[in-house]
Amino acid sequence: MNLKDYIRDVPDFPTPGILFRDITPLLKDTEAFKSTIEMFAERYTGSKIDAIVGIESRGFMFAAPLCHRLGIPFVPIRKLGKLPYRTHTVSYELEYGSDAVEVHVDALSGGDRVLIVDDLLATGGTLTASTKLIEQTGAVVAGLAIVIELDDLGGRNTLDNYDIFSLVHY
Repeated sequence: MNLKDYIRDVPDFPTPGILFRDITPLLKDTEAFKSTIEMFAERYTGSKIDAIVGIESRGFMFAAPLCHRLGIPFVPIRKLGKLPYRTHTVSYELEYGSDAVEVHVDALSGGDRVLIVDDLLATGGTLTASTKLIEQTGAVVAGLAIVIELDDLGGRNTLDNYDIFSLVHY
């Protein structure tokens, strides 16, 4: 199945000059969504993974069903202030400001092998912060599973120490 057939281009969103890759048609089509999860499952079945981390919010949409499919626990990475318990936090710079991601202090154990799942790899800022966050817990990043990779933005180059598996490239 060609997943690009289910990804809509939205010009000038959220600001002029940006071409947004919209996954809502993929989520709406049950066969395309199922195929996406199955492609990830095929890649990671039999891998030594102790937990799958989904990055808020669209990463949750792919990580949770993959966890169910593989029988592996789900751990959310959330934006600052969204988790109700003690957290590890990593701040990172954006083009116009900064942001932070968090994970519960008891979500992972030292040495856990973790797969990080997100919908998009662009410049790599959020994924880089997420890898640092996982490593801050003492866990090991076993890989990054991405639905869409925007090759021209070079995010892969900021994450060259990690195994990156992307389903769609633009």
